[in-house]
Amino acid sequence: MPRFSIVVPFHNEEDNVTVLYAQLKQVMEQVDDSFELVLVDDGSQDRTYKLLEEIAAVDSRVLVVKLRRNFGQTSALSAGFDHASGDFILAMDGDLQHDPNDIPGFLEKLAEGYDVVSGWRKERMDSFIMRRLPSRCANWLMAKLSGVEIHDFGTTFKAYSREVIQNVPLYGEMHRFIPALASWYGASICEIPIKNINRERGKSHYGIGRTFRVFFDLITIRFLLKYMTRPLHFFGGFGILSILGGGGIALLFLIGKLVNPHQALMFEHAPIFVIGAVMIVCGIQLVALGLLGELLVRHHYTGDNPAAYTVERIVRLVPSDEQSLLPRHGKEDF
Repeated sequence: MPRFSIVVPFHNEEDNVTVLYAQLKQVMEQVDDSFELVLVDDGSQDRTYKLLEEIAAVDSRVLVVKLRRNFGQTSALSAGFDHASGDFILAMDGDLQHDPNDIPGFLEKLAEGYDVVSGWRKERMDSFIMRRLPSRCANWLMAKLSGVEIHDFGTTFKAYSREVIQNVPLYGEMHRFIPALASWYGASICEIPIKNINRERGKSHYGIGRTFRVFFDLITIRFLLKYMTRPLHFFGGFGILSILGGGGIALLFLIGKLVNPHQALMFEHAPIFVIGAVMIVCGIQLVALGLLGELLVRHHYTGDNPAAYTVERIVRLVPSDEQSLLPRHGKEDF
């Protein structure tokens, strides 16, 4: 088993595949420890997968995972993590904006005992208005909401211990919030400065629209960190308040009717009466929603959780010293 696994998702990066592979190979061979490269093709429409397949055909340390379609970066990373076999797992982008020469710094922090080492693009080269300013706002909010004091949640360039990353469920676009989710499991987290390189080849897949989606993810993360295993405490609390408020209004109407039976309260205070009734109904619905959430949590921890991706093919060269161990009358899929 390798000690380190480098997971890299690719989507239409034919201009960067071979260059990044050569750089990663050079850096990891200098580390002087066993490693593997888990390269994930996330439904590319260009020659990305063909190039990855050619690399895997000549290097047994390369595992290529081809997804059936473009599932997104989070799902591609999840596929890479699931197929990685190293004790420590590093993740980075495939567009050459992450410098492989920064990898030894991550390994040093892992050796010190940290569970998660996050990259910090201290000197960013992006547009200030379109990228840096929204990123600073999002990172500041994320640090306050999660209690994890790091500067850069958004970069993919991070390193993890295997035990931690296997306990973090990934879906949607949650890969950028792995440190916050890992903190919920008690992981020790640190960050190191990394280089931020401008893309030289290929087309960027990031836009301002992606920044806006981050703010919705922030709300999700805050909810997950505080109420992931007890949703009834969140929905039920608002539900009980709503029921009590509506019940209080209804009680006032009842007392008024008992004190003055001939007063037409329904006609004189119809809007308030309707508000009270709606509050009671909404309160009951919120409590029911909380109970359904509790059932989903129970199902999550007791049932089988399907992956957020489907694999079409896995390619890996079998070393010659292992070929003799393969069954004679079977077909090897790797």
